Amino acid sequence: MKFLKVPFAEKDEAKSLGARWNQDRKAWYVPDGVADAPFARWLTAGGEAPPVKEKAAKLDTYSGKPVVGKQYFELEHGCNPFSACAQCAPVLAKAGWSAANDAVRTMLAAMPAR
Repeated sequence: MKFLKVPFAEKDEAKSLGARWNQDRKAWYVPDGVADAPFARWLTAGGEAPPVKEKAAKLDTYSGKPVVGKQYFELEHGCNPFSACAQCAPVLAKAGWSAANDAVRTMLAAMPAR
């Protein structure tokens, strides 16, 4: 497969000629077995694949720190907060995580079944 550099305004034209979209690379390409002559103006140098674009974590624009839930915090030994752990129970209770978890569970239990 050969990758293309197709401007957004020309994507429909490339698609009508047989180009396909690669979701991981976020780029159009010519599938194997399809003649690449109609795509000459969009061919990249050597037809190399662009690098896979990693999804960036959301950042707080003020502090520049990754955004996570307001009840998030690291547990020292990385246990599952939903299972009973004698070491983590007091930490979860002090942080308010246990109360929030209990409130959500109570709310979900009170909802009518569909």
